[in-house]
Order: sequence, then C-alpha cells, then structure tokens
Amino acid sequence: MRKSPLPGPTRRGATPRGATPPGPGPNPPTDRAPLHVTPALDLLRLLLHVSHGIERVSLRMESSLGVTAQQRLVLRVIGRHPGITPGRLADHLHVDPGTISAIVRRLESKRLVKRGTDPRDRRRATLGLSESGRTLDRELPGTVEEVVERVLGAHDDATRRTVQSLLSELAHALEHEASSDR
Repeated sequence: MRKSPLPGPTRRGATPRGATPPGPGPNPPTDRAPLHVTPALDLLRLLLHVSHGIERVSLRMESSLGVTAQQRLVLRVIGRHPGITPGRLADHLHVDPGTISAIVRRLESKRLVKRGTDPRDRRRATLGLSESGRTLDRELPGTVEEVVERVLGAHDDATRRTVQSLLSELAHALEHEASSDR
C-alpha cells in the first residue's frame, strides 16, 4: 500500500478520507438535467443530431429503395437536369468531383443512371436517368427528402429563407476555413 498524505489506508483509485472526490465541479449534471453549453456548441450538437438522423434514414432507404440518401439526391438532381455534366453536378452539390464519380459509378452499376456524351463537345460526359432511375425520380415516402419537405412545409417562407441563409453562410465559412493556410 502507498503512503497517503492523509491518515488511513487507500486503495488505488480510491479517494482518501477527508478529500473531495474528483469531478466536474460543485454541481455535477444529473442524467436528465439539460447541459448548458455555448450557442455554437448547441448548434453543432443539433447538426450532429441531423447528420445521425440522415444516416439512419439513409440506411433504411438503401434497404427499401436500393439507394442511399446521397445517391437519391444525385439521382433527383440528374432527373431535373438531364444532360448535366459530372463536373457541374459536383459544383452544384459542393462536393469533390471524385465523390460524384464514385456515386455515379454506383448508380450506373444499379442501372439507374446512364452516361452519354455532350453533342456540342464529344469529350464531355453527360448524365441522364435510365428507365429504372426515372421510377425513383419522384416524391417517395420514407426518404430524407420527404422528411425535409414535411418540416419545411410547416414553416413560412421567411423562416425557411432564414434557416437556408444561416446554413449557407455556415457552409461557406467552413469551406473557407478548410481551404485556408493555417
């Protein structure tokens, strides 16, 4: 046994008699009490919650529809813009062209997307939906899109514009931060 500065024996990890146990402070949180954090941390918590929800619905969509939420978003944009190039699609979705290539390859292997060539420039690839892809290019229950539509529909235009503006500003600030030399 090690010698303790306080009288009496101690076990490794035990609090010596008369000492205050280590902890978060004078008022440790209870299991159900709300945790008070900064507005930034609270927004990050909510964004994580949204991201987790999207992932869970996406897994269910893959089982029921055969596509993930991300694949369905790409499919829906191609459906609205037949002949779009992969580069333009990547720009629109703010993702790396390699990410779009991988998603399009998966959609091609599922026979949902077809690759073509731009009649004005035979070197450029274009994207379109196959017949099977067109069957998924519609509003469907149980999708992330359907949940977002439902939530957006419960709010007025001003609220929707405010939320979209805030999220857009946050996305641009994060993009700027990620590309800055620090």
